[in-house]
Amino acid sequence: MAQRPEKIEPIISFAAILGHPVHPMLIHFPVAALVGLMATDLAWLFTEDPFWARAGLWMAGVGALGGWVSGMAGFVDLVIVPRIRRLITAWCHGVLAVMMLSLASLNWLLRVDAPAAHIFPWGIYLSFLTGGLISLTSFLGGRLVYEYAIGVDTDEAASKHPTGNTTHSQST
Repeated sequence: MAQRPEKIEPIISFAAILGHPVHPMLIHFPVAALVGLMATDLAWLFTEDPFWARAGLWMAGVGALGGWVSGMAGFVDLVIVPRIRRLITAWCHGVLAVMMLSLASLNWLLRVDAPAAHIFPWGIYLSFLTGGLISLTSFLGGRLVYEYAIGVDTDEAASKHPTGNTTHSQST
C-alpha cells in the first residue's frame, strides 16, 4: 500500500463563496429529496394514497432540478481547476452524476402530468436505480474530499487544533 504524504496539499475550489465550495453546500438537498423519493414511492405502493404520489412528484422535481444546479458548480470546478481536471476520480464522479441526474429528470418528467400514473413499475425502478447511482457518486465525491482535499483548507483545520492533529479527539 502506498504511503500518503503527511500533509495533503489542498485543491482550492473555484466555485466558492468566501472560500467555501458551492457544490458540497448545495448537494445535500437534492440527495435528500431523491432518497426521500424512494420512500414516497414505497408508501404509494403500499397505500395507493394520492398524497404520496404528489409528494413523490415534488421530491423528484426538487431532486432533479437541485441536482443540476449543484452539478453546475461541480462542473465549473472540474473544467476550470487544472488539478481537479487531471483526476480520474473527478471525471468518474461527474459522469455518474450526469447519468444519475438524467434518470432523476426522466423520473420527474414521467410524473408531471399524472403523479401516480407511472409510479409502478417505472417510477419505482428509476427511483431505486437513481438511489444506487447516488451511492456510487457520493462514494467518489467523498474520495475527492478526503483523499485529494478538494475544497478543504488543511492549514486552517490544522491551526484550530493545538496539536496540529486534524482528527477528532476527546478532551477531558
